Amino acid sequence: FAYPERWEAPVPPLDMTRGMTLEFHPPDVARFRCLGLAYRALEAGGGMTAVLNAANEVAVAAFLDRRLPFPGIPALIEAALDEWAREPKSSGDSLTDIRTADAWARAHAEAQIPAFQ
Repeated sequence: FAYPERWEAPVPPLDMTRGMTLEFHPPDVARFRCLGLAYRALEAGGGMTAVLNAANEVAVAAFLDRRLPFPGIPALIEAALDEWAREPKSSGDSLTDIRTADAWARAHAEAQIPAFQ
């Protein structure tokens, strides 16, 4: 917030070697839908991660352009993943396959934006 200046911290520096414990809990994928979609894409493999990335980029750009509401981001991504899972357009085993998945997902997501407005 202060860049390029540097503010003095109102608390002592964090020393992680002194008597502190950290607790980690499983993420709430129902609350954070995009994280659940990312796990799904990783588990599916193939071109699914490229589809996720491309659909996400289209969805976020549409949100920033006010063409898609915020809850539409995971919905649009999920629609692209569902369609790809039903009928994959490539195996995702080569750079050409990944580019095919990326191009397909961008076109598919862009075409689906009106359905999520």
